[in-house]
Amino acid sequence: MALPQEKSYTYADLLEWNDGKRYELYNGQPVMMSPPLRQHQEISGEIYLQIGTYLKGKKCKVYHAPFSVRPFAADGDSPYDTDTLVEPDITVVCSSDKLDKYGCKGAPDLVVEILSPSTKQYDCLVKYKLYQQAGIQEYWIVDPDKKLVLVYTLVEGQYYVPEVYTARDSVPVGVLEDCAVDLTAVFPEE
Repeated sequence: MALPQEKSYTYADLLEWNDGKRYELYNGQPVMMSPPLRQHQEISGEIYLQIGTYLKGKKCKVYHAPFSVRPFAADGDSPYDTDTLVEPDITVVCSSDKLDKYGCKGAPDLVVEILSPSTKQYDCLVKYKLYQQAGIQEYWIVDPDKKLVLVYTLVEGQYYVPEVYTARDSVPVGVLEDCAVDLTAVFPEE
């Protein structure tokens, strides 16, 4: 839910807010995040577990929300310089120089967003454009209701038609050689 805006904010402002709420920041405009539903957490946990197990002992790192990603931040930028901050459900970073005490500065290699009623519009429109503009190589949109995963891969700076995977498929992780996420575990039969 977007907050009424009278000014532009930075990540430094968010760090000072002690109201117990989580926010993302889009071009200086904060958006409050609602707590995820149980199904969202189960899906996120399973994807994180599978990718994390694959990455054990490797240089790439996987993080689950809350984990701050400042997709346009560069070396030397401070929280006062950052007006865009997101918290993807899952983030994979393969370059350790992009990691700092705040999270990830610059474009991670993979982000995964799990749709919920309160975030669907941001995930499918706002974040889609933001992740494409930031140069994030791979963007997954997970739809719990339809039990689908849409995988967008950056080609010459653009996301095109996604690869679509169903609950019976394994999704290859394009940025990680020989890694795949088994969707039968992500979307188990009830």
